[in-house]
Amino acid sequence: MELFETKLLMALFLPGLLVILFTRVTFHHIVGLILTVALIAASVYAGYTHDWILYAADALSLTIGFWYAKRMVEKARKNM
Repeated sequence: MELFETKLLMALFLPGLLVILFTRVTFHHIVGLILTVALIAASVYAGYTHDWILYAADALSLTIGFWYAKRMVEKARKNM
């Protein structure tokens, strides 16, 4: 049960943080989202994710990370 809890905790935080990181590197929130989704798809294909709860946690984290990254990009463009 400890492994599942660790995976759930990581699924709640890492995708959102990756979207923000990739957005900071590429300066575009859509590209950040696409790169993060590609990484998640690769991990699913490799067999690291097995449960629908983890998929839901990934989706929630992606949504929040994308919202924050979009807000961050808009704020940066406004300040230019």
